[in-house]
Amino acid sequence: MTTVLATAARTGRALRPVERTAHLVGALLMLSGVLHFGVFLVDGGPWEGPVSWRKPTTFGLSFGLTLITVAWVTSYLVMSPRARAWLLGVFTADCVLEVAGITVQAWRRLPSHFNTETPSSRAIAMSLAFGGAVLVVVLTTFALVALRGRIRGPSDLALALRAGWSLLLLTLLTGVAMVAKGSILFRTESPQAAYTTAGSLKPVHGVALHAILVLPLLAVLLHQRGWPEPRRHRAIRAAVWLYAVTTAAATVISLT
Repeated sequence: MTTVLATAARTGRALRPVERTAHLVGALLMLSGVLHFGVFLVDGGPWEGPVSWRKPTTFGLSFGLTLITVAWVTSYLVMSPRARAWLLGVFTADCVLEVAGITVQAWRRLPSHFNTETPSSRAIAMSLAFGGAVLVVVLTTFALVALRGRIRGPSDLALALRAGWSLLLLTLLTGVAMVAKGSILFRTESPQAAYTTAGSLKPVHGVALHAILVLPLLAVLLHQRGWPEPRRHRAIRAAVWLYAVTTAAATVISLT
């Protein structure tokens, strides 16, 4: 986050209110993840499983970092400022909804996803499912703008952004697949089967998710070091291939 803010300051671009809000909320979500890891260290209990402190920890850290990242990388997209602000605002609220639902159920010592055993748990599970659908729509919209439109910045940054958004689409697909698998198992077999096996695609899901941060950040850092654009483009192209190979390996691990 520090690098993102410093880059914006050096380019003279003031953060818009919706961006400042996204950065603040993202930082708070990450803080929530860190605090819940502290709760795990004190309270103990299993790290894996449908009821554990792992979920509020990883969801807080991952959603917070992704929110800050999306607020940054979408500033390079050529699109209506009003549309971007609206989408970013929806995404910010949705990140809070997702992390809040996971966190509440963790403190209640109940599974969050697929749990419809009580009215309150059903409401939380339905809100998480609705929030997931909103995330897919918003991030897919940003990805289509990046892949089909113009990007502000040099060619190496454009390549990094398009590769990052492409891998983020893979993240969305794997997320939808895990939710669909869990829902089917919950109805046709048992809740335990859903909780145990629905997350089989988590390795590829997690690896592909953060390409949207790693690749553009590498492009910005190389630019700050004064590398000429042709050299940066070659380096980013190699990084994209390396990240693709890593994602493929994570996919094999997930499937086997």
